[in-house]
Amino acid sequence: MPTVSLPADYTKFLAELKTHIGDAQVRAALAVNSELVQLYWRIGHQILQHQRQQGWGAKVIEQLPQDLRHEFPEASGFSSRNLKYMRAFAQAWPDALIVQQLVAQIPWGYNVGLLDKVADPAERAWYVHQTIEQGWSRNVLAAQEESGLYHRQGRAVSNFDRTLPMPQSELTQQLLKNPCSTFSPWAPRPRSET
Repeated sequence: MPTVSLPADYTKFLAELKTHIGDAQVRAALAVNSELVQLYWRIGHQILQHQRQQGWGAKVIEQLPQDLRHEFPEASGFSSRNLKYMRAFAQAWPDALIVQQLVAQIPWGYNVGLLDKVADPAERAWYVHQTIEQGWSRNVLAAQEESGLYHRQGRAVSNFDRTLPMPQSELTQQLLKNPCSTFSPWAPRPRSET
């Protein structure tokens, strides 16, 4: 096979294309995940509404998977167990806007894990925020939940309150909680316009 002579900047061009393609794949996967989580919330929300308004019982959730499989044979995720998670998910997150803007940013499996392990809504929301901000994997999220990270935040044992005067002890505690804060006592202060 003859060797093709390529322009000198071809390698850079190829690297840029790979970056664009990879970025597009990630955005597409995130969009698909978001749509799936929102769909599951809507299904769970509708099940809850029908149960409340029309007194639907557990038999409906047992029948739905069969009917959905018949209509959408290639689709997965509509088992009785998952439908019960959808209902619990809609019950745990009653606000569609929060689901859309926050919870749909993490995969369904992460949400199921949070439903199973975290009962407190504020704690659950905190773990969602941290997962997004820190880029936690499912295993890291599970480890952080099991270790009680939410309850340990800002509770490092120190003697600052006994050894430093009040303003400094509070400041020191805050700096230790968030050492990357934008405030630094040594940073130059902006000059005021006079």
